[in-house]
Amino acid sequence: MSRISQAVIRPPSPARRRWIGILVAGLAGVLAGCTGSGMGDFGTPVQQAGPPQAPNTLGAGQIKVALILPLSAAGNAGLAAISMKNAAEMALAEINNPNMQLLIKDDGGSASGAQQAAQEALNEGAEIIIGPLFAQSVGIVGQFARSRGVPVIAFSTDTSVASRGVYLFSFLPESDVERIVGYAVNNGKRSFAALLPDNAYGSVVEAAFQQAVSRRGGRIVALERYPVDPAARQNAVKVVAQAAAQADALFIPDGPDAAELVQALSASGANVRRLQILGSGIWDDPSVSSSSLLQGAWYPAPETAQYRNFAARYRKRFGQDPVRTATLSYDAVALLAALAKTQAAQRFSEEVLTNSSGFAGIDGVFRFRADGTNERGLAVMRVTPSGGQPVAPAPKSFTGSGT
Repeated sequence: MSRISQAVIRPPSPARRRWIGILVAGLAGVLAGCTGSGMGDFGTPVQQAGPPQAPNTLGAGQIKVALILPLSAAGNAGLAAISMKNAAEMALAEINNPNMQLLIKDDGGSASGAQQAAQEALNEGAEIIIGPLFAQSVGIVGQFARSRGVPVIAFSTDTSVASRGVYLFSFLPESDVERIVGYAVNNGKRSFAALLPDNAYGSVVEAAFQQAVSRRGGRIVALERYPVDPAARQNAVKVVAQAAAQADALFIPDGPDAAELVQALSASGANVRRLQILGSGIWDDPSVSSSSLLQGAWYPAPETAQYRNFAARYRKRFGQDPVRTATLSYDAVALLAALAKTQAAQRFSEEVLTNSSGFAGIDGVFRFRADGTNERGLAVMRVTPSGGQPVAPAPKSFTGSGT
């Protein structure tokens, strides 16, 4: 099994700015990070299942990095947290002689628990914090860490908690929208209709969708929000169905509702077969491929080869499948270990973390923006009965400053 052992450093520019552009070499060559579905940041806070787990450490290096996760939280949150902790442990084990020590902290899924975990980690000498998972906790930890001059790399998908020094490492809905709209316009789609869920996720996607279409000179002929209750969606569906003849693309980002909404549009008179249906990263799920109504639709997602390799190694090590978000903690640990090895005292500085060349991870290239959001290189997939098939590869590098 190959190990993570290499960092490629770009030479300084004439302005003496140190754009680093680290490509962390990984198991299949390059360590070339979950889909836009995120971890439910827009839902209700999780309930703690029991007393917080006893803190522990991984590794024996001199550079201390905190990892804050809801390890004792009930339900899926706790299960995801354990899988992400395992992935962090695996990353540390696969890196060649990392001078790093992970301080594992359990926040129990609450903001108060996250603040306590951050305080403990900082008192123990953490130079940077990975996590937490939920938006409310990220905001609290970010404020506390900022007062100590310590950066945070968090897993929330809620960009309202991103800020200078608090970087989001998740797959953001905005990235999904940017990629799929850009690909659609480049392939001749100019007029868009959209059906979006009437919730916080839908609000984020709506703003991103309007901006992305406008930037590319397209037009939105209909955009409707639909309620959670399927029985109350008729009006929204009718409005979009009536405008569908003027559109050449239909955007439905919420995967679980997509097939039902397409069927409802058809029943309301829309000729859905002439429309190019567009989805989001939430569509990266077997249930989408099994729907005959969604065949041929496009959606953005990370390429899968590196993930399959990662998942196989994870299963071999832990005897079970990882959660899809496990790649995020793996990549975060691998990135910080590479920076610790190559960047000396500046390893976690803002200039290093926000370099415009970005980094490469299991799910492709990514870079942090100065405002705490991120940009990721995504492929475009086409829905087929055998799963998503790429119609456009993910970019291997970035152009422009990313600001």
